[in-house]
Amino acid sequence: MSGFDDREKAEEAKYAHDEALKFKVEARRNKLLGQWAAEQLGLSAASEVEAYAKEVIASDFEEAGDEDVFRKVTADFAEKSVAVSEADLRAKMKALYVVADEQVKNEG
Repeated sequence: MSGFDDREKAEEAKYAHDEALKFKVEARRNKLLGQWAAEQLGLSAASEVEAYAKEVIASDFEEAGDEDVFRKVTADFAEKSVAVSEADLRAKMKALYVVADEQVKNEG
């Protein structure tokens, strides 16, 4: 019976680790997305870019999934008349997820 308990604890620990890693990758992707979007919005001062990136990161806590982040950036683009299609924004989010995943994994 203890073998089963050990295996169960190991599975729970792996799940917790995987979820924590996923959270880090998504937060990093959102930061990278915020930095990219800030550039598209014409923000150039480092403090403005960093502040906007933090807004994008914070927007991800509204609901599960990526739609809250997508809506935030889309609304900001619409407000400033930035022409980025839905497909292009979603593609950018996917590409930045891959970059963020590599960065987080390389940090150890």
